[in-house]
Amino acid sequence: MRPSDAWAKMAHRETERVGIDDLEDRITAVLLTPYPPGIPLLIPGERFNRTIVQYLQFAREFNRRFPGFETDIHGLSELDVDGEEFLYVDCVRQ
Repeated sequence: MRPSDAWAKMAHRETERVGIDDLEDRITAVLLTPYPPGIPLLIPGERFNRTIVQYLQFAREFNRRFPGFETDIHGLSELDVDGEEFLYVDCVRQ
């Protein structure tokens, strides 16, 4: 999907929040950029593959184990559900 098409889906609220464990083969509606180094993993319209999902799972576990040394990933959002952290990415609705 072209980035402009993914952006249009977001502008028309044709997106959904998808937990990081369920991202494989989904199309992102947002730019996903870890800091450091600040180089995008995915741009809107690209599909998640297994390697990127595994990286996000690693980052989640690293952040839990080493508070104060968290990796900041722009585009990865956090939601507190009943006291439990839920990490998700806005994806194009299927």
